[in-house]
Amino acid sequence: MADKDWFKSSDPIAWCRGCGNFGILNAWKEAFAGLGLRPEQILMVSGIGQAAKLPHYLLCNTFNGLHGRALPAASGAGIVNPGLVVIAEGGDGDGYAEGGNHFIHAMRRNVDMTYAVHDNQIYGLTKGQASPTSEESMVTGSTPRGNPLKPERPLALAVASDCSFVARGFAGEKDQLVDLMKKAVTNKGFSLLEILQPCVSFNKVNTFDWYRERVYDLAGEDHDPADRAAAFEKALEWGERIPTGVIYTSERETHAEYTGLDGREPLCGRPPREASSIEKLYPVFR
Repeated sequence: MADKDWFKSSDPIAWCRGCGNFGILNAWKEAFAGLGLRPEQILMVSGIGQAAKLPHYLLCNTFNGLHGRALPAASGAGIVNPGLVVIAEGGDGDGYAEGGNHFIHAMRRNVDMTYAVHDNQIYGLTKGQASPTSEESMVTGSTPRGNPLKPERPLALAVASDCSFVARGFAGEKDQLVDLMKKAVTNKGFSLLEILQPCVSFNKVNTFDWYRERVYDLAGEDHDPADRAAAFEKALEWGERIPTGVIYTSERETHAEYTGLDGREPLCGRPPREASSIEKLYPVFR
């Protein structure tokens, strides 16, 4: 039987006391154990940021790449080694700003993997600048007169892109979050799990209490995740009521299916080809 302690790392954690990331870290351990996974079966890929530090604090295969570039690395790993449980992890700045282009096309490609985005509506690692999801008029280190931009709505973008699984959790509701993590990982195709993650140091507006007064679980509502129009409406809902749970699901061919890779020997299992010299090509470029 799997144990969540299998995934416990001995590395010291460099998050602020009370950070919402702790709840997400603990939820992943429980989700992995609940799925019966072992550390060697998991690859977690991240970019740069406080959320992107999470793989450092888990005992499993990890890869820490460039800012906003977790998705191409994770997609490549999943394509060549479909036996791995591949998860990309990052924040709203890392994923929706620097990584926004990769985000859109990863959903289109539909590689079988999960993307967990910790949304704290701020850049935490660099001490509190406005992010793509910061509220309009929000005062931050980079917007001292108030944020002039309207916030991005990534879940609505995901529904518009026909992402195969779209869900939102809250770092303060661990049981629901664990369940959503397990559903995201076991979904066939690209799964987006956005996690509302309060930043206790640089976002004094969207706090744990602020979210607790507003979040509600779609599991208790008359919501059909297969209804794209209804899902789009829920993805845009924000303010006094904020929906959590599974927002949208779509049965689509995965990358492995439409490229013909499904059922073939994965690239990671094939013997390497013998290297050949490229010197014969030199005259062509002279």
